[in-house]
Amino acid sequence: MRPLIALLLLFLWPASAMAEVRPSPCMPFIGEQMDFSVGWEFINAGYATMQVTGNATGWQVETRARTNRFLDMFKKVRDTITARGICIGDRMQSTVFDIEQHENRYHAVKKTRFLWKRHRATFTQNGKTDSYRVPAGHLSVIDAFFLVRAMKLEAGKTLTIPIFDSRKRYELEVRVSKRRKKFKAPWGGFVDCIEVEPKLKTEGIFSSKGKIKIWMTDDDRHIPLKMTAKIKIGHIVAILNDYRNGRI
Repeated sequence: MRPLIALLLLFLWPASAMAEVRPSPCMPFIGEQMDFSVGWEFINAGYATMQVTGNATGWQVETRARTNRFLDMFKKVRDTITARGICIGDRMQSTVFDIEQHENRYHAVKKTRFLWKRHRATFTQNGKTDSYRVPAGHLSVIDAFFLVRAMKLEAGKTLTIPIFDSRKRYELEVRVSKRRKKFKAPWGGFVDCIEVEPKLKTEGIFSSKGKIKIWMTDDDRHIPLKMTAKIKIGHIVAILNDYRNGRI
C-alpha cells in the first residue's frame, strides 16, 4: 500500500537536461517541465517535477518525488517513475512504465512492459514476471493523464480510457465537472480552469483512497494548476509552482 502523500508526489515530475524535442502527432506536450509543491492542509510536505522529452520513436515522461527535510523525519520519500510511449497513427500507445520506490525502509522496483503487438503486458517485481492479456491501445496511468489533457473536455461528460496498472486492466473514468474556477498561474495573472475527477481502481497515480480533483487551464493545453485529495484527516494539495515549454 502506497501512502497517499507519496502518490500525490508521484503524480507530478524529471531528472536530466531536456533531450532534443521531437514532434509527435499524438503527444503535443513534448518539451514540458512542471514543478509542484505538495502539502497537507497548510503544511508543505514535499516537491515533485515532471518532464516530457522526445526520442527517436516517441516520448518519455520522467517523474520524481521527494519529501522535504521535515517530513523526512517521519516518512522519507524518494520515488521515481519512468513512462515511455509511441504514436501509432494519431493514437497513444504506452510501452514502458517503471516505478522505483524508496520510502523509509520500503524499497521496490516495479516494471511494466506493454507488448502491444502481441496484445499482452508483463509486470515484474522482486525478480518475478507475470504476463497478462492486454489489447493494444491500453495506457499507463501517466500516459492516460496526458491523453486526458489532449482531449476535448466538455462539461458534464465522462471520459473512459483503457489502462493497465498494477496487474489490472480496466476502463479509467474521468468526469469533467460543470464547475469553473480561476487560479493564479505561475506565468502571472489568473486563468479560468476546469475541474476533472479521475476514478482509478488501483493504488496508483490517481489514488482511489481519496476523492481527487484536478483543476486544469481551460485552453488547448489543459495545464494542471492545482490538485486536491480528500483523506480521513483533511486534504492533501498539490500546486503548480513553475511551468516551462517554450510557449509561456
